[in-house]
Amino acid sequence: MKNVIKLDIYYSPMELEGALKRFVHYYNYERYHESLNNVTPSDMYYGKAAKTIENRRKIKLKTLNERRLAYLNQKKKQTLKTLINNQTKFM
Repeated sequence: MKNVIKLDIYYSPMELEGALKRFVHYYNYERYHESLNNVTPSDMYYGKAAKTIENRRKIKLKTLNERRLAYLNQKKKQTLKTLINNQTKFM
């Protein structure tokens, strides 16, 4: 809040009030909180946190599996190239 509200100069109470409202909205609805398992306070309050965390878990598992398959395919291609290169040396 210090670097958002205190560093600006406000020429009327209404300007300050608007800045505070924007900050509170950002803090509660957009900013992820590490202490809340990286969900917003509004997600936690309205009961959406468990669904959000489960969706992230599924995406993470899918990504890890795709990476693993890509790595294994790359490794398999390298092994085949090595075998082919070794066979041509002996011919």
